[in-house]
Amino acid sequence: MKAFRYLLMLSTLLSLFSRLGAEPLKVGDAAPNVTGVTDAGAKVALADVYKQQTYTLVYFYPKADTPGCTKQGCSLRDGYEALTKKGVAVIGVSHDDVAAQAAFKAKYKLPFTLIADMDKTLINAFGVPAAMPLTDMAHRSAYLIKDGKIVYADYKGTTEKQAETILAEISK
Repeated sequence: MKAFRYLLMLSTLLSLFSRLGAEPLKVGDAAPNVTGVTDAGAKVALADVYKQQTYTLVYFYPKADTPGCTKQGCSLRDGYEALTKKGVAVIGVSHDDVAAQAAFKAKYKLPFTLIADMDKTLINAFGVPAAMPLTDMAHRSAYLIKDGKIVYADYKGTTEKQAETILAEISK
């Protein structure tokens, strides 16, 4: 029993330290060319999305259908028309499963793709830290990508003004 407790504690500490060591991507860094599973259960390669629009906004949130995540998603929903007119593809990412992402998208009529990043492929590729220690939930953040490079990064966790913030950044 002691050995099991020791291994459990060691595993927990290693998990915590591995997440703490991840450095979020910065402006000027290459955008990751990774593949995720959408809210519809299909695979999507981010490299393909980057090529389809002038900009790609990849935003991360801790958990679907929670207050802050809903505000962030609804901000992007409400600003979606203005964003798409500026050539922005929007992709939301959380550790939720496909069913939770699909339900979140349907409930709030989100017109963009959500990715169920259960294996943390995107979370790790972007270096997104955990929202809380010892969880798989991603810290709220956003990355604006143009020509395969990060041109803007928001690590503060903008919520109800996410679309406004991105539109202002594009206008600079």
